[in-house]
Amino acid sequence: MAEKLLMAIVELGGYPDFTPVYEQAGYQVTTLRTVRKAIQALKQARPQVIVAEFNFQSDFRDRTSSLESLLAMAERIPECRVVVFYEQEYRHQLDRLCQQYQLHAMLPFPIDTQQLAAVI
Repeated sequence: MAEKLLMAIVELGGYPDFTPVYEQAGYQVTTLRTVRKAIQALKQARPQVIVAEFNFQSDFRDRTSSLESLLAMAERIPECRVVVFYEQEYRHQLDRLCQQYQLHAMLPFPIDTQQLAAVI
């Protein structure tokens, strides 16, 4: 049986490393520090789960964050579920993103470890 892959994209961080939670759920974890590197990795890998941060960027003219580029790539992997961490104050911006892309789960900070384990 092929290993289950989980891609964790930690750009800003500031929260616990959830690798043990992912590994306990049976995933082989790849952690990347930028969305750009994650997009490159998606050209070779087919993760079952991507966990990423929603970092609202008001300076983007036509997008809300770099997460949009990642989601466009992830759509090409039908079995891939995307879980997004977000700051509550930016929920309305994340909701706008959800009008275009389907997310498996959205978890507000601080992340509840049990809830995270349940959605991955």
